[in-house]
Amino acid sequence: MSRRPARPAAATAPVGEPGPVALAAAVTGLGHAREQLGEVVTMLERGSPCEDVIAALSAVTRAVDRAGFAVISTGMRECLAQPGRGTVDAAGMAKLFLSLA
Repeated sequence: MSRRPARPAAATAPVGEPGPVALAAAVTGLGHAREQLGEVVTMLERGSPCEDVIAALSAVTRAVDRAGFAVISTGMRECLAQPGRGTVDAAGMAKLFLSLA
């Protein structure tokens, strides 16, 4: 398996910039995670060493976690900026955020 360099955390939108920037980064990150997960499946099918499989699976987990944090933080920003617009309040978003921990 070729090792890819660690990807930077998903971009978050600067204050005043719309959330779609962070969401686009999350979608890109999840696309990379999908590819990495396919590599993990291939590694398992080929009988790759356990250490390599675990390292690759760990990379997938980190990518999915980063995307989740980006999506939730964007939602929190939007909920706080426009109260009453969403169905989840700041406390609900915080609960979702902590569910990723």
